Amino acid sequence: LNDDQNSDSDSSRLSESTSSSSDSEYSRQSFNSDSSSKPSSPASASPPKTITFDELMAAAKNLTDWTLAHEIAVNTNFCIKHDLPQNSFAGTVKQIVHEAFWDHLESELNEDPPEYEHAIKLFEEIKEILLSFLTPGANRIHNQICEVLDTDLIRQQAEHNAVDIHGLANYIINTMGKLCAPIRDNDIKQLKATDNIVELLRQIFRVLDLMKVDMANYIIQNVRPYLQRNLVDYERTKFQEILEETPSALNLTTEWIKESIEDELSSISDESSSSPGADSSSKPTISPTLVLNNGYLKLLQWDYPKTIPETLITDEVRLQELREKLNQLKIIACVCLITNNMVGAAIVDVPDFADQLKRISVPLLEGMNKKTFDLKEALNTIGVHICSKVNGSLTERGLPALTEEMQSNLVGQIAHIAEENNPISSLIDKRIQFFLRSLLAVPSVQKCMPAVPGGLSVIQREMEFVGSQYVSIVNFNKKVYGPFYANILRKLLFPEAPMGKAETET
Repeated sequence: LNDDQNSDSDSSRLSESTSSSSDSEYSRQSFNSDSSSKPSSPASASPPKTITFDELMAAAKNLTDWTLAHEIAVNTNFCIKHDLPQNSFAGTVKQIVHEAFWDHLESELNEDPPEYEHAIKLFEEIKEILLSFLTPGANRIHNQICEVLDTDLIRQQAEHNAVDIHGLANYIINTMGKLCAPIRDNDIKQLKATDNIVELLRQIFRVLDLMKVDMANYIIQNVRPYLQRNLVDYERTKFQEILEETPSALNLTTEWIKESIEDELSSISDESSSSPGADSSSKPTISPTLVLNNGYLKLLQWDYPKTIPETLITDEVRLQELREKLNQLKIIACVCLITNNMVGAAIVDVPDFADQLKRISVPLLEGMNKKTFDLKEALNTIGVHICSKVNGSLTERGLPALTEEMQSNLVGQIAHIAEENNPISSLIDKRIQFFLRSLLAVPSVQKCMPAVPGGLSVIQREMEFVGSQYVSIVNFNKKVYGPFYANILRKLLFPEAPMGKAETET
């Protein structure tokens, strides 16, 4: 694309064509089922209303544009993929339907005289696809495509059995060669070497599909810098449009903030009850920033049972990945802490032994977030490997190996990490939460990274990396949805205060 304006129009078309992507589908389900089926929240802009089909589709399109724009801007690896998985149901159905269509086309063209109607429809579709690749101002090739692939003219030729179907196919291939990306040059050569007309048309559509994906990804690359510069305003505007179409679109967000307020009040109450001189009659003061930060932290808890707030749907996958990574890091820190506590004297002189423990643990914890993963068995295996590593180190230094009892205790303690309410696991979890809370409190993690608490030094580098990603998500989310959060907090914390509009500028 030559400018941002072209990028805007093309990205709109792209968003419509990709509305069946997994993120968009999940988001749409979240708004149109979970949220809309629940009573209106205290922070809703208006009482519940009946939503028409047109309003629902308008909200769905806004949702698609919103989630797609966010993904393009924040995920530099985002691109459109072409093929459905071969073993998927959708992929199998697509293959069966396509086979039936091409078999039918071949039988029509083999008739005497040939039946061209389906072939003509294919040429019409090919013409529209080729025209969609053209940039504004490409009038000469536009007129040429329309002239050569004039379906009315082709129909007249078909009536007299005078259709040069191979000539039309060759023109299409040559035009594709002019319009395609260099990566498709080999595909074009293969088309030119294909003689069977049905197979040729079939392969033309295959390559055209690839070219459409190439064009979509080209648009994504060009629109990304524009979106990154304007994403805060764009997302806020799009979400406001969604909220106007679907007033219940903040129900989950309101519940999320309300739960965080209740947690904070409970914490204050516990502190007051443990302080004999505290004034229990005074109304507690709650920091809105603290409420939000605690809410963000809860989303990283491995056992968080609630549906993610609507305002964080666009980052749900990223938060899930961070949650899984933190859970793995917690296990590694627990393993290292237990090992140091139980056999620290045996490894105190071994350089980088903590890194060796990590190299043992990480491969064996791969996939630990899957439901089928046997964590206790994996931890037992890790314990056995650690005993072997420690004994090997002791033998190299001419020292006696660990006793059977010590090895059994070490393996058992490591395996017990998997148990609910394990004290070591709870301790490490609290320290991870403390570190993440500290990250949210500093103005800039790039300039001032908080020190990691004791017991986390073995995973310091990984924690700082994960923490930086987490803070980036949270800070951007606050920029976009701050006005919406402010209105919800105002209603929940100060119900007597007048309300402002969600679109109030920050």
